[in-house]
Amino acid sequence: MNSRTTALGSLVFGVDIQSGDVRGDSPSYALVMLNDGEITRDVVTHRKLRRLIESEEPAMVATDNMYELAADKDALVGFLRSLPDTTRLVQVTGAERPEPLSRVASRHGVPYGKDPMKEAEAAARLAAGNVGHEVTAFSDTTEVKVSRGRSTGKGGWSSDRYTRRIHGNVRKETRNVASKLDEANLAYEQDVTEKYGGYANAVFTVSAPPSDIPVSDKRAGDVRVELTRERRDGIEFEPLVQRRDRVIVGIDPGTTTAVGLVDLDGGVLETFSSRTADSADVIEWIIERGRPLLIAADVTPMPETVEKFRRSFDAAGWAPEADLPVDEKLHRTRDATYENDHERDALAAALYAFDAHEDQFARITRKTPPEFDRGDVIAHVLSEESSVEAALRDLRDEEDDEEEESSHEPRELTDEEKRIKRLESQVERLEEHVDELKARLSEKDETIEEYKEELSDARREERREARERREVSRLERETDRLERELADETERADELESKLERLKALWKLDHSNFADVAGDRDLVPVKVVEQFTRDGVQSAHEQYGIAAGDVVYLRDASGAGRSTAELLAEKEPRVVIRDGGISEAADEVLFENDVPVGPAEDVTIQEVDELAVARESDVAGVIADWEARAEERQKEQKAEMVDQIISEHRADEGKTG
Repeated sequence: MNSRTTALGSLVFGVDIQSGDVRGDSPSYALVMLNDGEITRDVVTHRKLRRLIESEEPAMVATDNMYELAADKDALVGFLRSLPDTTRLVQVTGAERPEPLSRVASRHGVPYGKDPMKEAEAAARLAAGNVGHEVTAFSDTTEVKVSRGRSTGKGGWSSDRYTRRIHGNVRKETRNVASKLDEANLAYEQDVTEKYGGYANAVFTVSAPPSDIPVSDKRAGDVRVELTRERRDGIEFEPLVQRRDRVIVGIDPGTTTAVGLVDLDGGVLETFSSRTADSADVIEWIIERGRPLLIAADVTPMPETVEKFRRSFDAAGWAPEADLPVDEKLHRTRDATYENDHERDALAAALYAFDAHEDQFARITRKTPPEFDRGDVIAHVLSEESSVEAALRDLRDEEDDEEEESSHEPRELTDEEKRIKRLESQVERLEEHVDELKARLSEKDETIEEYKEELSDARREERREARERREVSRLERETDRLERELADETERADELESKLERLKALWKLDHSNFADVAGDRDLVPVKVVEQFTRDGVQSAHEQYGIAAGDVVYLRDASGAGRSTAELLAEKEPRVVIRDGGISEAADEVLFENDVPVGPAEDVTIQEVDELAVARESDVAGVIADWEARAEERQKEQKAEMVDQIISEHRADEGKTG
């Protein structure tokens, strides 16, 4: 067999899928429960397997393929999280690249068959012999959370007293947990959220697995305690036992002691050197890394210090026929890494010892059956100086003696005892299931209360936001109204300012103070129209207020039509003084409305501040000239009318004659 210890006295579950698929519906499993040599077999559903694991809390759940228990990685993590703290999931066929179960069972001398129940038994026996790797998704860091066990939104007391009591109890339980962690000498970090009257919650990050923490999940009254293991980045595998394989040890003694380790295939494992380490330190360093079967030196005869190490390990010794030359040691260790010459010499001794025994190791390996550890066989052959066959017999006898010492015959139970045992187990499972359902019901009730509190908070928040939105809308409407009023008032102010300016101009034109401007001169005010258009006339009217009897000066008389002339005629000006030619249509309209029109060159116009003035005599002269022209124009119109009447009369006589 091998040098592994067994897990006797521990309950081990061996599991193999019986029918169906975990990715499909209702898979069933072959289950073997191995407990101190007693075997119980059953076929269970996935749900029942989970309940049995929870109720029985086996030391290990062994399988040849972990994905027979979970459909994918996330489901596997969920399965691992559901395991009791003391239960480990073991894949007996290896880590990331598992071997066939038949090969592993054959190598370790475990009975194997292709039937699912036999495969489950093989997995259980292998795990009980510490064969395989533990499957884990969690680190050894655990989060312990102490929080409120019920909502603060309800209570028979007033709300403040009720909330203060809950937070006070959370603080009390937090101190209790901290005290227990301190008593257990566990390292942890603490993060507390303080609230009214105490703590809302406290989180302890503890450097230990849940099984080592003297605190468990608890839901009671005002307080809830929950333990959660820290999740790793992925799925990891850890061997059940760290095997100390057989090694070849080279030692270079002296002021600086150096050690070199080589495996049974000639591979360099590790080197070590120290000026201060004593023999005990060196032996401890070697034991932690392997079991020496050959101790070697690089000089002959073997130094006494090296011989003492050999006797301490009860190992075979090797020394060269002559001291190894430095150049040969350099050549033999050319591919290795070492820190100094002492490590080089120790490593060279180990490598040359391997070279001397390489053929022997290969021959022993070929003759060693798979159920035996070849390192044990080689060590037995070297230490006993016997043949491979003799070594195998001795190792087999030792294994049989160990099995005889540890074996016993369990008493066969009667049918009634078996039935009672099954019923007791069933009752226990049902009670556990009832407790589980009660716990889940309590948890759901608490969740409902939390949801109600959150809903109440959300509704309050929604009402507050609705009030804010209504207030914002009201303020926006008020702002719009004020802006409209401001715009209206601004427009009204502009109109009043314009009106005021016009009134000022009129006052300056019409007020008695105009005499101060005119003095003793015969001056009259003149209202200027920049351009003889509708806009120009309207603008001048808004600015000065053109009224009947005013003197109007058209700075640019061109471009006006009948409508513009009619607009100006409606103001009944005393006279229109034009600069430039005026259209016939406009001139005719003004003539028909008895509005005198004269050229600006006949009038001397002067601008004083915002006003324009002209001599009265010039204005009167323009009017007189227009009246004279108007009289002539009327005579011409009458003559033309008479001629037209005569012509029309003659034409009528010609038609009758």
